[in-house]
Amino acid sequence: MENQSVKAFMSLIFSLKLPTFILVLGLIGSVLTTLVGLTIPLLTRELVDGFSFTTISAGFIALIVGIFILHALIDGFSGYALAFVGQKVVAGLRETIWMKLIRLPVRYFDQQPSGESVSRVINDTGIVKNLVSQHFPQFISGLISIIGAVVILLIMDWRMTLMMLVAVPLTVLVMMPLGSRMSKVSRKLQDQTASFQGEIQQTVSEIKLMKSSTAEDMEVKKGMKGILGLLKTGLREAKIFAVVGPFMYMIVMFVIVVIIGYGGIRVEEGTMSTGSLVAFLLYLFQIVFPITTFAMFFTELQKAKGATGRIMEILEKDVEETHQGVERSIDGLPLHFQGVDFAYETGEPVINNMSFSAQSGEMIAFAGPSGGGKTTVFGLIERYYQPTNGQVLIGDQSINELSMRSWRSQLGYVSQESSMMSGTVRENLTYGLANANEITDRQLWEVARMAYAEQFIQELPQSLDTEVGERGTKLSGGQRQRINIARAFLRNPKLLLLDEATASLDSQSEQVVQKALHRLMEGRTTFVIAHRLATIVHADQIIFIEQGEITGKGTHQELMEHHALYRSFAEQQLT
Repeated sequence: MENQSVKAFMSLIFSLKLPTFILVLGLIGSVLTTLVGLTIPLLTRELVDGFSFTTISAGFIALIVGIFILHALIDGFSGYALAFVGQKVVAGLRETIWMKLIRLPVRYFDQQPSGESVSRVINDTGIVKNLVSQHFPQFISGLISIIGAVVILLIMDWRMTLMMLVAVPLTVLVMMPLGSRMSKVSRKLQDQTASFQGEIQQTVSEIKLMKSSTAEDMEVKKGMKGILGLLKTGLREAKIFAVVGPFMYMIVMFVIVVIIGYGGIRVEEGTMSTGSLVAFLLYLFQIVFPITTFAMFFTELQKAKGATGRIMEILEKDVEETHQGVERSIDGLPLHFQGVDFAYETGEPVINNMSFSAQSGEMIAFAGPSGGGKTTVFGLIERYYQPTNGQVLIGDQSINELSMRSWRSQLGYVSQESSMMSGTVRENLTYGLANANEITDRQLWEVARMAYAEQFIQELPQSLDTEVGERGTKLSGGQRQRINIARAFLRNPKLLLLDEATASLDSQSEQVVQKALHRLMEGRTTFVIAHRLATIVHADQIIFIEQGEITGKGTHQELMEHHALYRSFAEQQLT
């Protein structure tokens, strides 16, 4: 499993088309910085051992100053180059995940909280970026620094070097189990963060429901539970860091004290110069500091592997291929359901052996008790879901043979939620249209007039360019619904789906929206879901669905005569 996560991480990074040239330049710069840094203790030795105002030369001072300037320039360049690569990585990752998320089927989002998906795009990609741009270069340069310093120290004084290296196995013994614990805690912290973000997003997006339900206290408790969970896991992470930091400091200070003590004796004996002792200590710091960053690197590596695992879970999902299939007009063609079965979960059927036909231009209405499967029929027509058995045909061809883009571009969908995006009225009317920039104001006012939306749009502060707020909250339900109908007019669909389109409106708004809907339905094949039978009594065919099965088909009059449950529905509503 460990190897698989490393492979997954590496394959993900290399799939991103990294700016290799800049990455190599950045790494070379980082290596050069380290190599230049390795010369500084040797120069310091020369300076200390030969220090007197008479012997010191201007050339030597210039050399030291030059090395410091060169060190700073190379360091600055490599730092920016690696940060550039890191930003490119995170942008590439976010683009890859976003492109994937947008193309995932509706079924995925039915099962996945939206906040968690958002966390994958923002938080997990940031963790990978930090590893690539920050911790990995530090690890490489640190490794070179350690190897270079140890080699120079062995040449300078192998006895003291071996004394210093005794601390390494001790450090490794303590750090290995802590690293493993850190990996588990970090993964848990990321999961909890994503889950908490999802809960907050859901509460904020349904703020009116929360307020109207006086659920503030409940949401406070739920939020506090999430915050407490994050606190506990964060404290567990802090405990591990609390062991790592002081332990590393203790080891470092112990080694420094031993080296200074032993080195002082050697200087006193005359077997080592003062400059050599100073250089030795400087090299010691060049070994110690990278080792302390290694602990951070391996922690971040574990985090990045966890983040990669979750990113890969998204990237391995099957997407909807919007362009595969034939481009074909469905104008004038009948739609058939042939023996269609469907279940959201295996073994829990929602639709059983459903068959019906809709001729071009007909109005087909679906009625029946709530939870019977009416909205699922629309989901199958929209191709949000695939039948588990049977097929949906347009003419004599399965709708799956048409490209998703071609099929959906010929459907118009008006739901009871009056769905809108944040933005302007204009942006909502043209949403999703490939030629949105070419649509004139005259065309927009024409569809607004047809949807009985012209007057209220004219009265808005900036008319077509008025911001509607998140999910259209600045407009009333009736206004949002008429904008949706105007959008459908603009798309000029061949097949229309109306899902309880007036269910949530007051009677005055309902009358206006019904007039707009009747105008929209003219000359189009229309499927209607309605709890209010008054809106569907003139349908060409009413299909009565109970528990996923068709128990009656026919006109209003035919069902009144032959279908007891429909008759009782009608008597309750129409008399």
